[in-house]
This record gives sequence, C-alpha cells and structure tokens, in this order.
Amino acid sequence: MTRRRSGVGPVLATWTTLALSCALPSAATAEALPEALAKAYQTNPQLNAERARQRATDENVPQALAGYRPQLVASLSAGLQSVRNLLPNNTIQTADLKPWVIGVTVTQTLFNGFRTANNVRAAELQVQSGREALRNVGQGVLLDAVTAYTNVLANQSLVEAQRSNVAFLRETLAVTQRRLNAGDVTPTDSAQAEARLNRGLADLNAAEVALAVSQATYAQVIGNAPSQLKPAEVVDRYLPKSREDALSMAIRQHPAVMAAGFDVDVASTNIRVAEGALLPSASVQGSASKSRNNDPTLGTFAEDQASIVANVTVPIYDGGQAAAQTRQAKEVTAQSRLVLDQVRNQARTAAVSAWVANEGAKIAVSASESEVKAATVALQGVQREAAGGQRTTVDVLNSQADLIQAKARLIGALRDRVIASYTLLSAVGHLDVKTLNLNTPDYLPEVHYQQVRDAWHGLRTPSGQ
Repeated sequence: MTRRRSGVGPVLATWTTLALSCALPSAATAEALPEALAKAYQTNPQLNAERARQRATDENVPQALAGYRPQLVASLSAGLQSVRNLLPNNTIQTADLKPWVIGVTVTQTLFNGFRTANNVRAAELQVQSGREALRNVGQGVLLDAVTAYTNVLANQSLVEAQRSNVAFLRETLAVTQRRLNAGDVTPTDSAQAEARLNRGLADLNAAEVALAVSQATYAQVIGNAPSQLKPAEVVDRYLPKSREDALSMAIRQHPAVMAAGFDVDVASTNIRVAEGALLPSASVQGSASKSRNNDPTLGTFAEDQASIVANVTVPIYDGGQAAAQTRQAKEVTAQSRLVLDQVRNQARTAAVSAWVANEGAKIAVSASESEVKAATVALQGVQREAAGGQRTTVDVLNSQADLIQAKARLIGALRDRVIASYTLLSAVGHLDVKTLNLNTPDYLPEVHYQQVRDAWHGLRTPSGQ
C-alpha cells in the first residue's frame, strides 16, 4: 500500500486480502456482487409480490373503461303454475301452466357527469404511481442485497482475522509457558496470556455467530446460500458529482417523490369524480322479451315485447351525500399535497445523509488502512523488544489487541464504504438494473398494462393464471 486513495483500487485490494481467505476453494462457484443483485432482482419474494400488486393495479383501468361500454344482460325464468279460478257463475276453472319468459336488455350510458372519463384518468394515474412505488421497492431490495452480500464478506473476513488472532494468542501462551518453566517470566504473564486467549476464543465465537446470521439473511434476500464471494466494488462512477447535484436528483427523480406526485394528481381527479354526481346523466336502454303460457283468463297465451327507452336523470337533492364526498375529496387532495412535501423533505434529508456518509466512508477506509499498517509495524517492534527483554508479555498482548481491533475497524469501514455508495445511488433514485447494467432482463410493468388495458373479456391473466 504505497499511496492512500478513496477510489475503487484500495477497496478492492483490501477486500481481496481480507475477505476471501475463508471462502470456498472452488472458483467455479464464485459469485460476484452483480450476479447476486441479478438473482435478488429475479427471485426476491418482496419484489415479486410488489410486481403482482402492480399488475392488480393495472386492472383498475379496464374496470374504469367499462363505463364507456354497453351492459348486456340476459334473463330466463321458467316454472310450474297451478291456476284455480272461481267464475261468477260459481263454476271453477283450473289449469296447470308452464310459463317461461326469456329476455335480453342492453344499456348504454351516454353521459354521467364525466365520471367515466375522470375514473379512467384516476386509474391511469394510479398505475403511474404504482410503477414508481414498484421502482422504489426494487431499489430497497437491491440495497438489501448489497447489505447482505457485504455483511457476509465482512463477517468472513472478521472470522478469519479472529482465527489468526487465536492462533497468535495460542503461540504467545505456549512461549510464555516455556519462559515460565525457564524462570524468565512470572505466573502473572502466563495468566495474562491465557486470559487473552480465552477472550480471543469468545470473540471468534461471536464472529462465527454473526457470520451464520449474515449467511441466513443472504439466503433470504438473494435466494441462495452464499458460496465464494468476490470483492465488492463501489459505484462511484454512477454517483452525482456534488451534494447539490445529489439534492436536485433526489427531489426530482426519486421514485417515492414521483409516486407522491402522482398521488396528488389522483386525488385532484377524484374531486371531479365526486362533482360528477351533481350533474345530469343520460342513458339508452333496449330490451326484447318473449313469454309463453300466461294465465288464460287474460285472453293471451303468448306475448313478445321489444322496446328502446332513453333515460335522463337530473339530481336535485340527495341528502347532501355528493356534496360531502366532494368536500372529502378536496381534503384528501390537500393531505396528498402535504404528503408530497413531506416525502420531498425526506428525500432531501436522505440524499444529504447518504452523501455525507459516503464521503465519511472514504475517509474511514483511508484512516483504517493507515491504522492497520501502523499497528502491524508496532506489533513487530514490540515482539522484537520483548524478545530482548525490553517489553513484557502484556505489552505484546496489548499490541496484538490493537492490531486485531484495527483490522476489525478496517473490515467494517470497507463494508460501510460499499454500502454507502449504493445508498447514495438509491437516495438519488438511480439504483436499478439499467444503471448497474446487471445481466438480467429489466421487469417492464407497461407490458402487462398494454395487455389488459383494452381487454373486453377473459378471465385468465396474461400469464395464464
């Protein structure tokens, strides 16, 4: 390490040294971070559930478009009818009839206060909002995958560092006991070495537990157990160049902000939907029917009917329901605008936090690298001085503890550096398959939307369910 930089080079070099020593030996099973992200994008249950929710939201549009289409109803009734009539001359007339009626009615709405048009508009805006919500969930899943990947990588490195620490402490204890037998040190030195070894074993156990937990989380998020993991790269090349750029991108392009903006449009459209109930409505209805075996006292045994009727209704007073619904829609719109402001503030705060954290992570990696280098040199010096009788056993143990703590901080700093870069990319709304150029097809919600938008019939989904 000849020169400290904050870019990809030092991070990859240190990950290569620290993170791969306990991985599986077969290179054929090695998995890089982009591959893990592609698997998570394809198989993550949370993301797939959100895609299903969006497909369900798409169906709101054909439901709204149904208001433009005619409604066709067919009816059939049949049965047995026993008739017993008492005539004026005290005679009784009986008959067993089998009446039946078949008919068809077609109703077409001509005007309903623009409610159909506004319902279609609101449904289309809900689809747009849902797409942004899906994109936001996708960002969260990819960031979770990055976190799971780097946690496994970091915990693998930490386990290996703790194993090296235990091996060093075992050797130190053995040397101390030999020197104790030779009368060069006191029993206190041996007890101190033994105590540090037991602490090292406890730290190794804690690191192994953390690794097992992170491996389970990895399998949950990405869909398979981790194998040999390659060093994780930062994504600085995709990040904004300044904090101002990050802020601008966050409040304009973050999917949560865009979804909230569409929600405002939905709420505004719903005001017009509610106001439509106060306007006249017009429809035309055509019907045809055929009946047989009517009551013989009516003088007919069959009847055929056909009619076409135009209906115009003008609401005068409905008890105040439409007015209340209109006022309610206006309040919901006001609420949606306030939520939009809130989401923008949250996006602004998240962008600033992510920018600062990313810059701080660069400094932390550089400082940790220097600390490990200095702690390594210090330990080597203390060991030489202890061999010459100028240092005690506890000095060596303390120097080793400083080194292992420095390595742990470097491992954490490297993990935080990668996560911070992806977090900043997410904060500006660009953590997606296209930006990362992942080797997986991008899920396009508009494909399903076009498949169902103008569907007039059919119970099966485009996927065949």
